[in-house]
Amino acid sequence: MATEYLYPESVEEALKCLEAHGERARVIAGGTDVLPDLRKGKIAPDCLVDVTRIPDLGAIEVGERTVTVGAAVTFAAIGDHPYLNARVHALVEAARSVGAAAIQNAATWVGNIVQGMPAADGAIVAIALDAEAHLVDREGVRWEQVESLFEGPGMSAVDPTRQIVTAIRFPRPESRTGTAWQRVGRRSALVLPILNCAVQVWLAHDGCSDGDQGPTTERIARASIALGPVAPRPQRMRQAESFLAGRVSTAEAVARAADLAAGEAQPRTSVMRASRDYRLKIIPVLVTEALNTALDRART
Repeated sequence: MATEYLYPESVEEALKCLEAHGERARVIAGGTDVLPDLRKGKIAPDCLVDVTRIPDLGAIEVGERTVTVGAAVTFAAIGDHPYLNARVHALVEAARSVGAAAIQNAATWVGNIVQGMPAADGAIVAIALDAEAHLVDREGVRWEQVESLFEGPGMSAVDPTRQIVTAIRFPRPESRTGTAWQRVGRRSALVLPILNCAVQVWLAHDGCSDGDQGPTTERIARASIALGPVAPRPQRMRQAESFLAGRVSTAEAVARAADLAAGEAQPRTSVMRASRDYRLKIIPVLVTEALNTALDRART
């Protein structure tokens, strides 16, 4: 039996399509994950509900306090967006690391997150940005932290047979805020990462000095550090983040935070990617580079 393919023109119509097919329908956008799963027989829906023609789901909105990215926005569109290129470097860098150009032209940020993989480039950067997902189903609408959507490798809290994530939003970066992205893989594209890392730092001048007559000291107000795959889910390095909060932004502080991040990580050995020991050795290098880049961007 052939799989039916539908193009609803509204979120409400899409929900009706899902409901009409029970658990035998599935939401699709770019299809870069769903279609390979179909070919491999991992999923066998009677109906695919394509949301890419729903108005507004293809928009990027830069508001006064938040940035919102619709469910149909591709990684290529993210990579080309002027505001994101100027102020949210980590998101643009992550978008450009997803596969090759043809994949970036089809794959969406939302789809990358909903797939539930602990090393998904889009998921790691979303968590570092404190992003939320707008979840819609027959029970209503709500915003959920992206971090809460991961239940295990390839396991998402979002049910694509009855729920739709219509958008991702994150706080609009303040002044003196910087982000950065780092990725290590056997190739620069078309390969799963050995490790990836996204960070965001907020700088503040608090008027402190190293001595009574010394200059004002640059301090890190707070930081977010996300890594994958170092656990069954994308993970924030909370100990490293707590250590950096309020610290003077010295090379020693950055190095210590990177070591703490490695201590929190629990990567496994993968025959196809890298050993646990290798990953633990490169985590401090990756985090140090990301933090230093984000700090430089925050200063400018």
